[in-house]
Amino acid sequence: MSTALSVDAGVRESVSRDASGLRMVPDAVARPGSASEVAALLREATGTRTPVTAAGAQTSTTGASIADHGTLLSLRGLDRIVDIDVGRRIARVECGVRIGDLQRAVAAEGLLFAPDPTSEEECTIGGAIACNASGARSLRYGVMRAHVAGVTVALASGSVAAFHRSRVEKNTVGYLGVQDPVDWFVGSEGTLGVVLEAELALLPLPARVTGLAIPFATEGAALAFVVAARESDFAPRCLEYFDTSALALARAADGNGSWARDAGALVYTEDAGDSADAPLDRWLAFIEAHGGIADDLRVFEGEAALRDARRLRHAVPAGMHERAAPFLALGGRRVSTDWAVPYRLVAGAIARSRAIAERMGVEPAVTYGHAGNGHPHQNYVARDPEHLERLEQVVEATLIDVIAHGGTVAAEHGIGKLK
Repeated sequence: MSTALSVDAGVRESVSRDASGLRMVPDAVARPGSASEVAALLREATGTRTPVTAAGAQTSTTGASIADHGTLLSLRGLDRIVDIDVGRRIARVECGVRIGDLQRAVAAEGLLFAPDPTSEEECTIGGAIACNASGARSLRYGVMRAHVAGVTVALASGSVAAFHRSRVEKNTVGYLGVQDPVDWFVGSEGTLGVVLEAELALLPLPARVTGLAIPFATEGAALAFVVAARESDFAPRCLEYFDTSALALARAADGNGSWARDAGALVYTEDAGDSADAPLDRWLAFIEAHGGIADDLRVFEGEAALRDARRLRHAVPAGMHERAAPFLALGGRRVSTDWAVPYRLVAGAIARSRAIAERMGVEPAVTYGHAGNGHPHQNYVARDPEHLERLEQVVEATLIDVIAHGGTVAAEHGIGKLK
């Protein structure tokens, strides 16, 4: 047995859960400290036909980073920021580096790593590449794929290969539109190889970022505003949506019970630019013209204030985790799904998902997230196995409806074991 492997019951139990709410105990756990150890383990596993499941910080909401058989390959030990090349605007990092740590390191050099998944303080670069993660800022900057300049991967054979994007501007070579081998691995959820290291493209830090939390009387008004802002000349960095339930969770985290008390929904956006002054007068006029409750508008300027805004956004999934925790022992759990439709169709898709829930006799989902990309998150809490089964039926019916309207069943969380 490899020295990197452990079959200790406590070690196996320690990696048996991720953010999905599922529990799966692997047969063994590998905790390599180098790329060569990963390659050797994969070579040995292939020879013995032992399944291997790669895992980073285990923030997957779809059960992708746990396994009930074979070896769980924990890559947290490969956590070095190898190099930040300021001139080329490239960071070279190992797969176990956490996104928040990388963002702070490059910000100190006046640079920005744009992808910002909600779990940025916990999730790793390798996991983010594996599921092609995104976040609020993907509205302007795109998803993880757009920022991966190269990958070094360990293959099932035990060999290690490096791939880098071509710098040519036009290329007609390649099947199915996939011209760059880097793209085989981004979003492949560890099925084609294990990402060991990545070269990541960086951007200049914007001179100024201003956040705006905009309450609306109704969900319809808020989602109509998202479409209008998306099609405006503001070029917002994000357009995040909170339904009534999600707004209540954010309000509780804020500690201000009176904030946006009369609102039925909220939209959070960020305006980023090279000038020091935000176009607040233009935004205010636009907000008032599209039904925003201007009296309760909140403005976030400066790094500390923007961190507070992100904390309110992150309070929604965290709050849903807390709601679900008492039901884990009873066979319940948080049920989380993310899907996407063309952004103009979000309002209809959310309304139909609520109708499906009502028809099946369950509470509608807490709905929030990246409406500017047509990509909301929906969270439910299952109290017991029977309730869980009904919620899974609601999710399935919702996803069938999403597909029928030209959407996708997974916009950033991947397929994992739940989808």
